[in-house]
Amino acid sequence: MEDIKNYFPELTKDQIIKLEMLYNLYNHWNSKINLISRKDFSFFYERHVLHSLSIAKFFKFKKNSLILDVGTGGGFPGIPLAIMFPESSFYLIDGIGKKILAVKDLIKKIKLNNVIAKQIRVENFDRKFDFVVSRAVSKIDNLVPLISNNISKKSKHKIDNGLIYLKGGELTRERKLYSNSKEFQIKKIFGNDFFESKKVLYIPF
Repeated sequence: MEDIKNYFPELTKDQIIKLEMLYNLYNHWNSKINLISRKDFSFFYERHVLHSLSIAKFFKFKKNSLILDVGTGGGFPGIPLAIMFPESSFYLIDGIGKKILAVKDLIKKIKLNNVIAKQIRVENFDRKFDFVVSRAVSKIDNLVPLISNNISKKSKHKIDNGLIYLKGGELTRERKLYSNSKEFQIKKIFGNDFFESKKVLYIPF
């Protein structure tokens, strides 16, 4: 949690309290269902919360922005981003009911009023958003066709609406299909070894 405070000195007291609450709440739910890999849990803030918040170092969502988190799983990156951007609205979807049940409880417990969670597969979901965010749920060329109808063509931002994707490894081959994509290396922002190969990929629509 100290790394998060250091990397994001602009956090308010309320945001810090919400982020601090996450550890015990996830620990409770993780004892019931596998929201987070148990071998990763001792690195909860670095590998899940800070990783999610890396998006906020490259993209600043404006007031009233609409963001869809596809395949949210245990609520990443959606919940940390919703804490970071309280004036934007987040919709978290996943096909696994147990995970969405946990996410709904987390949202309620930390009083996140700008988040809705729903059990549904993205291919059955037809609402429009400014941005879709996701974290390593699929290959890019599999994900893009699934979410293309969920992105509004009218942008509130200086950049085009599109997909913001957290992914690791070498992306050159996957990016060949999307010549207008941009890749941001998280290790340039966060010095932690975990982020050595982690990237934020942006594909405008």
